[in-house]
Amino acid sequence: MTEPQQDENQLINIRLEKLKQIKAKGPAYPNDFRRSHYANQLQASFGELTKEELAEANIEVKIAGRIMLQRGPFSVLQDSSGRIQFYTDRKLLEEEKLKEVKAWDLGDLVGISGTLQKSGKGDLYVLMHSPSLLNKTLRPLPDKHKGLADQEQRYRQRYVDLMVNEQSRNTFLLRSRIVSAIRHFLQERGFLEVETPMLQVIPGGATARPFITHHNSMDMDMYLRIAPELYLKRLVVGGFEKVFEINRNFRNEGVSTRHNPEFTMLEFYQAYACYLDLMDLSEEMLREVAVKALGSTQLSYQGLDFDLANPFARLSMYDSILAYNPDIAADDLADLLSLRKLAERLQIGIKDSYGYGKLLTEVFEARVEDKLMQPTFITHYPAEVSPLAKRFDDNPEFTERFEFFLAGREVANGFSELNDPIDQAERFKAQVMAKDEGDDEAMFYDADYIRALEYGMPPTAGQGIGIDRLVMFFTDSSTIKDVILFPHMKPETK
Repeated sequence: MTEPQQDENQLINIRLEKLKQIKAKGPAYPNDFRRSHYANQLQASFGELTKEELAEANIEVKIAGRIMLQRGPFSVLQDSSGRIQFYTDRKLLEEEKLKEVKAWDLGDLVGISGTLQKSGKGDLYVLMHSPSLLNKTLRPLPDKHKGLADQEQRYRQRYVDLMVNEQSRNTFLLRSRIVSAIRHFLQERGFLEVETPMLQVIPGGATARPFITHHNSMDMDMYLRIAPELYLKRLVVGGFEKVFEINRNFRNEGVSTRHNPEFTMLEFYQAYACYLDLMDLSEEMLREVAVKALGSTQLSYQGLDFDLANPFARLSMYDSILAYNPDIAADDLADLLSLRKLAERLQIGIKDSYGYGKLLTEVFEARVEDKLMQPTFITHYPAEVSPLAKRFDDNPEFTERFEFFLAGREVANGFSELNDPIDQAERFKAQVMAKDEGDDEAMFYDADYIRALEYGMPPTAGQGIGIDRLVMFFTDSSTIKDVILFPHMKPETK
């Protein structure tokens, strides 16, 4: 089953010749083998039995999977649950069957029927009575010691990465548990899971540059959604008072360790609630998800330790700038002119059109965000940068909005929703003016959403959480590409 060191094309040609011989004898890709157990089931059910107890029990099993290693007569089979060995005893197989087994290669998919045994070292294995080749693979697996070392190749050929990289498999198994735990948490609290359009005539719900596509039959341009927010709030208007969606968003932005053009978001909305309620709910949810997915509220990310059981810090944007920057005084934040001078001193690029709120946000992003290591809610975002959030009644320049940060990165964004149709219409108009002035991330005017608000939306709070970034923290992954099965990549060059 071992292969000499040859280039890949030679190995593929050898395997093609073997496949040709298999086809000459009968079906090359049979689908008549049915397994009885997975590897982890056998380990869990029979791993504690002694060698003698197993021999006496004479347990017949059928396993199926990919051949990953070969050590003399022992081979290692891997299925979706884990690994188990099987043993080829020449005395138990007919000459023709033994010849077939000898022609198997690493990576081949096989079915093994036999009895469960235990080696002298205490390892379970299946003593093979009947072998079945289910798929003769044509490409060799990566070297067992080097693995799939090239990072870009891991992302392009995720199917190979998952075969040979246990850490990758565990990352995506954990991702699935995280999403399931979030879904369970919200459903237990009366939230209804819904689906809203991916193709939209007017993209809304966030300030981002959309992808444009074309609907041939209707002969019109459409947009891949940047957020489901405006549709979810339409449902709140309609009477669904607690709704959520876990699905894909698309934003035509750069690719980085934290950004992928398409990504998974959780958005949820609750009527008769405010931003403070959602901060409390978020703390509770993240703790419960950590316990269900990891078994603990404690996690480590890139050398930093966190305990989600501790209360999360809460600071206004204004206070956070002063708290994390001893070189900035309250007088520097006093008014528009002071902020302009501060931005120039800090060498922060600004535009003449920026108002006080936008300038404050620019200072925050430049001098505070990357310092928010422990779980922190930043509140009181300026209305200028929060076109969908409700203003404070006693301070209308700021909104009832928060963002949640962990390890210097934004993970969640939430706020008390603006339900005043007149105010919302004016903010949409301001966004349209910004777009006309060259801001390709500014929002469109959505007349139907204004009409929905005119029917009356109850006081509501809503929040979005980036699932990919959350999984990065829970799996200690340094780049978003490690937690997306098929991240965006440029086409391969020949």
